[in-house]
Amino acid sequence: MPASVLRTIYSTLAPAGPKGRLSTLIFHRVLAASDPLLPDEPSAAEFEQRMRWVRQHFNVIPLDDAVERLESGTLPARSLAITFDDGYADNERIAAPILRRLGLPATFFIATGYLDGGRMFNDSIIAAVRDCRHGNLDLNELGLGLHLLDSLDQRRRAISVLLTQIKGLDPARRAEIAQSVCRQAQVTAPDDLMMTSSQVSELARHGFEIGGHTVNHPILARLNAAAARAEIEQGRRRLQEITQRPVRLFAYPNGRPDDDYTIHTTELVRQLGFAAAFTTVQGVAGRNADLFQLPRFTPWDKGNLKFGLRMARNLLNANPSLEASSLHTGAHSTRTQ
Repeated sequence: MPASVLRTIYSTLAPAGPKGRLSTLIFHRVLAASDPLLPDEPSAAEFEQRMRWVRQHFNVIPLDDAVERLESGTLPARSLAITFDDGYADNERIAAPILRRLGLPATFFIATGYLDGGRMFNDSIIAAVRDCRHGNLDLNELGLGLHLLDSLDQRRRAISVLLTQIKGLDPARRAEIAQSVCRQAQVTAPDDLMMTSSQVSELARHGFEIGGHTVNHPILARLNAAAARAEIEQGRRRLQEITQRPVRLFAYPNGRPDDDYTIHTTELVRQLGFAAAFTTVQGVAGRNADLFQLPRFTPWDKGNLKFGLRMARNLLNANPSLEASSLHTGAHSTRTQ
């Protein structure tokens, strides 16, 4: 489909001014080469191709500017922002140079507890399953079952099942179990996947925005108010120390309403002085959107046509579920993790 036709469609669905709609893409990693165990993460070549397509069809604007213009009703037509979550080193090493070469702004939401040699639990699990030399991984002693590893599909399934089993635990317990899984698999997980403080500083120096994403990437809905505040405040404080710049934007870890954050969380983020906060709920933000529950969505399609059509479909979803006061209080919202 010609670019001019798609731009016309997008301009109709996301016009300039008060009826504007903001599309926000979310990424986690950009790999040097495709990885069959990480099928959702683009390679450098795929990412560059996709960013060239985005630049051709959308008006890519800095996220902080997008938030202000969304609130004031002055978004340009076809507005789009680019974000990354967690703080992987390949964001600075691979993604950022591509973005700079194409003149595209982006925001990086970083969990500070994993900087400078830290490792997220999911990466330990992936390493254990990837590098285990046995045909199975017996984790019955940990209460995690027996996982067959004879094929790529079995390894993918093992990763998916294990991450689902562990994800909701306390961060310290998650790390402990992940370490035990690596020991059982006789695998040493890499310690260079996450950014260093210097890399965060370098991103900021090149004009990219740095956003808060807590310290330990917990499920905030399962923390009491004091623990949630500490995670959010301490993460922001560390980022401001590194960048010597204010941190005004926040992204909820995992990012699903009620399951991962609640109305108490959004109010806490507001009280702490952030300008806006982002979820992982699909959709686009219109002028009536809750600035502390802004949606993000990246189509999973590899081909440009399907990607473009899914972007159009997403533009039809202004997501009334994320308008102000839409969250339930949630009985689990004050339970200590």
